[in-house]
Amino acid sequence: MMEGILVINKPIGLTSHDVVEAVRRRFRIQQVGHAGTLDPLATGVLVVLLGKSTKLFNRFVDLDKAYRATLVLGTSTDSADIQGKVTQQLPYAHITREQVIRAFQKFTGEIEQIPPMVSAVKVNGKKLYQLARRGIAIKRQARLIKIHCLELEVFDSPRVQFYLECSKGTYVRQLAEDIGKELGCGACIMQIERTKVGTLNINDAVGIEAMDEHHIRYWKN
Repeated sequence: MMEGILVINKPIGLTSHDVVEAVRRRFRIQQVGHAGTLDPLATGVLVVLLGKSTKLFNRFVDLDKAYRATLVLGTSTDSADIQGKVTQQLPYAHITREQVIRAFQKFTGEIEQIPPMVSAVKVNGKKLYQLARRGIAIKRQARLIKIHCLELEVFDSPRVQFYLECSKGTYVRQLAEDIGKELGCGACIMQIERTKVGTLNINDAVGIEAMDEHHIRYWKN
């Protein structure tokens, strides 16, 4: 029985489930799962578990993550990303680099975050994104998360590129939306790349088309 983990560099446009199906077809194995969902807009490190290694799900989900992402100032959407329906547009030209840095500082450390409606969090047995697709929005409980590092990399208004290191359960698009509210102009995500899961780096990842048996790692239980 084939077992181990694959560190996949997920391309834009595919769901995490699409990647799992591609792995099943490539290696002709049914027992395949992933640890830590990336939605179609997001790219980067996706840990795929094969065979008995699917039992390691919680171990990988619980690891800290790192992201490189870009938000757009002045635009708010119903999904907190650029692919959603625009709900509000506000002036942003007055926002300075220094204001963004100060806002980032307010979101560093232990903070409470309300999961977005477009997430896989379950409420009464239903995933929030399933309700969101039906136009239903419900009250969500805030969760305690930890932002280890939140650094501004490029300020090219209205685009703001940043680097983030965070605990499990952190929603990058929600963070961007909350930062937009703090700045008073709104914001949404236009790009997300997960660069690290624990010690597994984007440089360790392989593309779907290139993956083969040599890329399977064996992880001690």
